[in-house]
Amino acid sequence: MNFRQSGQVVHWQADAQTQTVSAAKVVSTDPPYYDNIGYADLSDFFYVWLRRSLKPIFPGLYATVAVPKAEELVATPYRHGGKLEAEAFFLDGMTQAMHNLAEQAHPAFPVTIYYAFKQSDTQDDSGTHSTGWVTFLEAVLQAGFALTGTWPMRTELGNRMIGSGTNALASSIVLVCRQRALDAPGMAIFSQYAAVLEADGTPMRVKTALQLINRFLAEDDFDHDTQFCLAWFEHQGWATAKFGEADVLARAKGTSVGGLVEAGVVDSTAGNLRLLRWAELPRDWNPDTDTRTPIWEALHHLIRALNQDGETAAGALLARMPSRTEALRALAYRLYTLCERKGWAEDARAYNELVTAWGAIETEAASAGVVGAQGTFDM
Repeated sequence: MNFRQSGQVVHWQADAQTQTVSAAKVVSTDPPYYDNIGYADLSDFFYVWLRRSLKPIFPGLYATVAVPKAEELVATPYRHGGKLEAEAFFLDGMTQAMHNLAEQAHPAFPVTIYYAFKQSDTQDDSGTHSTGWVTFLEAVLQAGFALTGTWPMRTELGNRMIGSGTNALASSIVLVCRQRALDAPGMAIFSQYAAVLEADGTPMRVKTALQLINRFLAEDDFDHDTQFCLAWFEHQGWATAKFGEADVLARAKGTSVGGLVEAGVVDSTAGNLRLLRWAELPRDWNPDTDTRTPIWEALHHLIRALNQDGETAAGALLARMPSRTEALRALAYRLYTLCERKGWAEDARAYNELVTAWGAIETEAASAGVVGAQGTFDM
């Protein structure tokens, strides 16, 4: 039996917010990545030469002297008068582009959207989050899509020029979307509804939803960096793994690889990442001057102090972190249980020794008194 297949490649230049070429089509798209690369600026290098030879063949594509830039959906502050204006431009434009896709896509098939970006942190009262990721999710949900699945994918080679010896992105997240029903009463459960409201009646933002979901899944009220470390340790232990895997997990936990490096809990070099062991942590660490101290870091400094200098030193360190006592103890128990379940005897011993000595450490902490003024930790 013979089958004949035919295909057609169409060159089409149009604004994604108003195009109609995707009508009744199966759509898989790789949109711009927030503030990662200004493709329009980059394209000018090639465009000016291609235009000379190809304008007679594709007059519509090469009608302008340079590549059109005003409508490009990237958050470039120099183009829009500032960072906030650029973010608003990206959110509004991407929402309209996604809404256009949602309305036109073939109803029998989902739309798949690839997303990856240069890590871009924003720190505020609610913690550290990834501006590009949150803004993009906001646009997808506001466009009328519901997320039915997410797939992490390795889409880049570690030896490509931009990634050689660096922590350039090595993976993407594929969002699987379907048009949300118009009469729906907004991640899978969140995006099934037309709106999820805060207690004061205002619509809940995607960033808030991600924080609540992570808090529920974490079972304990640990900070985002600690949630990442817990999940990474459970699957990787102290082993080294690819930066792309860590990047995907960090976004899911509301933090970033850059923030984790800043916190002093991971080593990230040459496209790889691993958790730092307690023995690698600096002996002169002071929680009073550390501006980003996840519970994970504080706990492993306690283990370091106990092993290197004894209960008195561990107690003196705990006295500098009185508000973290319960969270530190809860994390120690949790890690001991995890190591026992995994059969990691050596690691289990370190956490068990801390738990066993906890009473004596608290006694030493009480003797030392409350030292320093730091009562809370930065998320």
